[in-house]
Formats: sequence, structure tokens, C-alpha cells
Amino acid sequence: MLIPLLLAAAFLVVAMTFAWYVQRRTGNSGWIDATWSFAVGLAGISLALSAGFGARQLLVAALVAIWSLRLGGYIAFRSAGAPEDPRYAALMEEWGEGASRRLFQFLQVQALAGLILAYSIYVAALDPEPGLRALDWAGAALFAFALLGAALSDEQLRRFRADSANRGKICDRGLWSWSRHPNYFFEWLGWVAFPLIAISGGDLIGLTSIAAPILMYVLLAHVSGVPPLEAHMKRSRGAGFEAYCARVNVFFPGPPKT
Repeated sequence: MLIPLLLAAAFLVVAMTFAWYVQRRTGNSGWIDATWSFAVGLAGISLALSAGFGARQLLVAALVAIWSLRLGGYIAFRSAGAPEDPRYAALMEEWGEGASRRLFQFLQVQALAGLILAYSIYVAALDPEPGLRALDWAGAALFAFALLGAALSDEQLRRFRADSANRGKICDRGLWSWSRHPNYFFEWLGWVAFPLIAISGGDLIGLTSIAAPILMYVLLAHVSGVPPLEAHMKRSRGAGFEAYCARVNVFFPGPPKT
């Protein structure tokens, strides 16, 4: 297992170094997340297929490819011609003169996070037994549900922002009335699919793939997702966002409070 993981680690370090270079050249940090999505996808596909070309390996590789193309493509389309991502803009301002160096270090931490996700993908694909078991199908079904939810969340937000009448307002329609970050929730939920597939063979090593959804939850809900975005929303939307927070769950969906 070591050599494929070392190659994946090297690839992710190079990819995030490239993302750092692009950000410094263009001033648009949106390309960072797009590069990370594509890089993790390529690393995950390579690791899955390095375990073989059976039904399970092909299923895992296909799921990773779909995730990477959807998320990376969406972020790239959104970033083209867009202003600086407010999350990264706040970080760069906070870092001051050392921003370039600190950003490079931050992106290498993202490379490490990508390697943990790629490891979970690899573990899910390791079982050499032919055919697919019930948990493999359950993982695929959960992934499809999460993918649909993430895509729907993004589309609802895009349509809301496209309407000039909503300028300065907060999207609280559809899935956004049940969670303040439904896109992040479904993104996290999709990663739960890989532990399901990994444990289908009953091998104890499959349990280690739970690292992927744990890591994604911590990052999205407590580190680089929700906290900086909500800080930006509080600054830009004020009391309106505070009222939205009072009635809508932060991460896990639930009925809005009256």
C-alpha cells in the first residue's frame, strides 16, 4: 500500500503548489478549490485502479470521478471572472506581509487532507473479491443521493443570486431553509459512502476509511467551510443573517424554527 500512497502524496503536493502559483499570478483564489477537487479526484481514481480492475475498483473510481468533475467543474465555472473568494481574502488580509508564505503552507495542509481522503478511497477499493455486495450498492446509492442534494443546493443558490431582486438578501429557499449550508452537508454525506464500501468485505482495515467523513466534517463545519463564510455573511448581511441563523440549522438539515 505504501508506494501508491507515496506517489499520490507527491502528486497532491505538486498540484497544490501549482494552485498557489496560479493564485499569486491571478489574484483569484477560487482556482485553489477547483485545483484541489480535480487533484484529489485524480489521486483517488489512480489509487482505486491500482488495486485492480474488478467491479468494486471500477465502482469506486467512477464515484470519485463523478464527485471530482461535478465539484471541480462547478467551482471552476463560478471562479471564472469572479472576484476573490471572501474566505481567502480574509485570510490574506489577516496574514499581511507573510500572506504568500502562509498561503503556501496552508495549501500543503490541504494536500495532506486530500491524501487522507485518497487513502479512504484506496481502502474502499482494496477488496479483491469479485462482484458487489449489499453494502457496496448501499454506498453507491448514498453517494447518488448526496450528489443530487449537493447539485440541487448549488443550483438553488445560483438561481437566487441570478435574480437582481435578491441582491443583498439571504437565500432561505428550498434546501437553504433547512440548513444554512446544505451544499456542505451533502458534500460531507457523499464521503460516508466510501466507508460503507470499505467495510463490505469485513476486513478491519476498512474501518480506517471512516477518516474521510470525519475529516470532511471537521473541515467543513469547523475549519475552512462554515466559520469563515458565516463571518463574512455577518459582516455583509448584519441583522438579516442573524435572524436567518436563529431559525435555520447551521449544518445538519432540519425544519426551520418559527
